[in-house]
Amino acid sequence: MSFTETNTSAPRIWGFKPDAERRAAREAGWSRADLAWERLMERALAAAAQGRVRPAVRLFRLADLLARIAFPAADLRRATAPANLAALQFRRGALEEAEGLQARALRIWAGAAEQVEAMQIAPRSRSSLFHLRMEALHRETFHANLKTRVGLIAEEAGETLRNLTSGRAALHRHASRWRGEKPAVFDGTRKVLGACLLLLDA
Repeated sequence: MSFTETNTSAPRIWGFKPDAERRAAREAGWSRADLAWERLMERALAAAAQGRVRPAVRLFRLADLLARIAFPAADLRRATAPANLAALQFRRGALEEAEGLQARALRIWAGAAEQVEAMQIAPRSRSSLFHLRMEALHRETFHANLKTRVGLIAEEAGETLRNLTSGRAALHRHASRWRGEKPAVFDGTRKVLGACLLLLDA
């Protein structure tokens, strides 16, 4: 049994209560852990934005634990919670811990380009049969353009990770872009974009 199935003390965010989004995610091949991680990160970021640091840290730590248990070693989502924890620890002056968390995140992010190239892309256009046909006819071009765009976002996230403990002003926004960038489909691009954009804004 998975961690999310056996940990009965986990918050409702883990996905024990059936809902339409979870059903859609499971039908698309996502595991419980995939959606649970995303929801934990969203809740943690919301808590941090409200100045509720202790709940945010607790949720980031849960997301980090889940990612390490459930996701492959090269999965970029394994870098996101440690990066956020590093940022919070740096703000409170715990430099040694912050640098250790940052180093862990950067080791994973070193494989970002390969993860973007390998991500599974599900069909996007659902508005009409015409758009579905156009996407099918130009699938290779569509996929190449999408990978280029996601790759640029991953590069921005990498810059943010490298600057976590520098004290310099942030160069990019992440969490504030998630709602607009979050794909409606459950595929590899949503996983990679989650890793890139579920990062604290300065």
